[in-house]
Amino acid sequence: MGKLTLTAFVTLDGVHQAQGGPEEDRSGGFDHGGWSVPYGDEDFGRFVTDGFSRVDAFLLGRRTYEIFAGYWPKITDPDNLIATKLNALPKYVPSSTLTEPGWQGTTVITGDLGKEVTALKERTEGELQVHGSATLAQSLFALGLIDTLHLMTFPVVLGAGRRLFAEGAVPTAFRHTGGTTTGAGVTIHTYEREGRPTYGSY
Repeated sequence: MGKLTLTAFVTLDGVHQAQGGPEEDRSGGFDHGGWSVPYGDEDFGRFVTDGFSRVDAFLLGRRTYEIFAGYWPKITDPDNLIATKLNALPKYVPSSTLTEPGWQGTTVITGDLGKEVTALKERTEGELQVHGSATLAQSLFALGLIDTLHLMTFPVVLGAGRRLFAEGAVPTAFRHTGGTTTGAGVTIHTYEREGRPTYGSY
């Protein structure tokens, strides 16, 4: 059975929206898009590349899928590991509005998310990876389906925007399994889901 992993970028105040560019997602009047870009140094690149070296299939939210589909199919350099993996491997997109995906290897999921993703994990040998896809990630957390979280926290506060862990998130405990800090100050921590939190008193 495969492992479902999420790689997520957040600010110090937890914002997850539009990290990759100004026009990526302006919903809610968000005008801070592209906030992660100034921190994209060699350390950051090595971590991302290492993650893509382990992938066997992708599970992407519709918005993230459309952003990726508008860019990565144009990158045909065989030495570009990220493009090679994204273009060659299976991609699954839960959506009720995406009906005719043009990117080769794409399957649209329209049934029960929990059952469909559980079945995907069962037939995936290695990692089934989620990148970005905040709304999908929140649903997967609520269903207890994400096994590993790679949380990249950037040294910037925005004060507005959608959060990865919004109000009403399901209480969940994680076990820290590794971490590093890039030269640009991005902290990268890996967590394995443990289950429900336990509580005590000081």
